[in-house]
Amino acid sequence: MSGNVGSLGLAINAALVRRILVGFLAEEVHKVGLKRAVLGLSGGIDSALVAYLAAEALGAENVQAIIMPYKQSNPESEAHARLVAERLGIEHCVIGITPMVDAYFELFPDADSMRRGNKMARERMTILFDHSAARSALVLGTSNKTELLLGYGTLYGDMASALNPIGDLYKTQIWQLSEEMEVPREVIDKKPSADLWAGQTDEQELGFTYKAVDELLYQMVDLRKSRAELLAAGFEAAFIEKIYAKVQNSHFKRRLPVIAKVSNRTIDRDFRYSRDWGK
Repeated sequence: MSGNVGSLGLAINAALVRRILVGFLAEEVHKVGLKRAVLGLSGGIDSALVAYLAAEALGAENVQAIIMPYKQSNPESEAHARLVAERLGIEHCVIGITPMVDAYFELFPDADSMRRGNKMARERMTILFDHSAARSALVLGTSNKTELLLGYGTLYGDMASALNPIGDLYKTQIWQLSEEMEVPREVIDKKPSADLWAGQTDEQELGFTYKAVDELLYQMVDLRKSRAELLAAGFEAAFIEKIYAKVQNSHFKRRLPVIAKVSNRTIDRDFRYSRDWGK
């Protein structure tokens, strides 16, 4: 899968994208007067790629990775996270989230896997933001464009960050850039997984492959093709409707909280200046 890109639109100039994203990270971190970044390193390809980009942009000495396993996490995930950190020479530590998560769910023992997964994601993000405060560092996001469009993430959990360098790259493009940056082969080749429970994989949970959905999302979102045009392109009607619904129903995750308008200039509706406003 990692080497196959069916659509020319999904093929990227990986060397150029690398320079753009490295420049983005350096500029956005430094423009607020900081020089460090912190990220959660899961052992998966997305966070590994962000670690590689950050180390190149800021210097390995200015990047901190935190590995946050739960008791049911696959030991391979921690091993791959350590491999990435050690290969880059970035500071890293392991903080298990089992005590915090289990203490909470002792109050709600009947909670399903979705609630537990959401709690884990938010627990990890609170740890990252605490370390960002302690180190005067910005938290880097690791959600890709496919996940963001499908809503495949936890609001204020793994979808929270100060900066996200890979949020405009589809999963198939993540594989391409990871090849360019020589992310460890073990990380590139394994099946994507949020590692929420034993044996869990993204594609199994979603019900379709990243390659298939990236092809559809690219034509639906980037090319703005209509349903009729998507059908003519060979996509099945049921698949189109399923993905439309996922994108529409998860829109609330991709924006700031909706603020009721009672003034002339409402934040995020009328007042949208960037953070360097006034300079």
